[in-house]
Amino acid sequence: MRWCREKIFQVNKSEHGLAAQLREAYTLGALSPLRDRMPEVSVEAAYRIQNLNTVWWQEQGRVPVGRKIGLTSPAVQQQLGVDQPDMGVLFDDTQVADGGTVNLSEYLQPKIEAEVAIVLAHDLENPAPTVAEIEKAVDYVVSAIEIVDSRIANWDIKIYDTVADNGSSAAFVLGATPQALDEVDLLLCGMKITCGGEVVSSGAGAACLGHPLNAAAWLAQYQASTGAPLRSGEIILTGALGPMVTAAAGQTYDVDINSVGKVSVSFQ
Repeated sequence: MRWCREKIFQVNKSEHGLAAQLREAYTLGALSPLRDRMPEVSVEAAYRIQNLNTVWWQEQGRVPVGRKIGLTSPAVQQQLGVDQPDMGVLFDDTQVADGGTVNLSEYLQPKIEAEVAIVLAHDLENPAPTVAEIEKAVDYVVSAIEIVDSRIANWDIKIYDTVADNGSSAAFVLGATPQALDEVDLLLCGMKITCGGEVVSSGAGAACLGHPLNAAAWLAQYQASTGAPLRSGEIILTGALGPMVTAAAGQTYDVDINSVGKVSVSFQ
């Protein structure tokens, strides 16, 4: 499935160069903020840069399997001076098995977030989907960990930087116990991340745009507006339920989301 959207995203030469810099940063090291070098400092331009890399990675054989939603916390939105979420693309080669171990050196400055993931059973082509339509389209939900990482040095980001940088996406872990939507309470579900028996982050479903399905509805509307609607089988990480936690070598992080399930990942 090719997600190129050149008819919508008219790209200039400078944006191609910035996209290449982001790709190189994965191996060469983090960059100074992209917003200081963007010829057009806008969310639309940032998505054009993101899309260039999505297409480039697909041409190298990587396979998109879904999307991640970010900036779903009002506090984070206020920090970055925005009033909207953002999104990035999930690739199949960034999925880590539940309980798996990853090498910290594969990332630049990784952090983890606990999220609710949903998997779609139906396409979402309506340009203004309701939450009820989202509910009907969900196949199942599952607890998830997103490993976020920034190719921008010291996480010195605004929305333009993180959008261009594929939503600061790095990897994701899905829990092993899928749940039917009507068997969980995504609004009131409590979440905690523990490390070494200590709670290092906590939150609830309401922290994600008031409800994780609100975030999914935003994403469905955005994707439909670009001509690339969400499709059956796609994985959606709906956004963090609590504060990010900096990943440390030699540590295991266990996530427990009430009624949804557990999931864990270790860093070596």
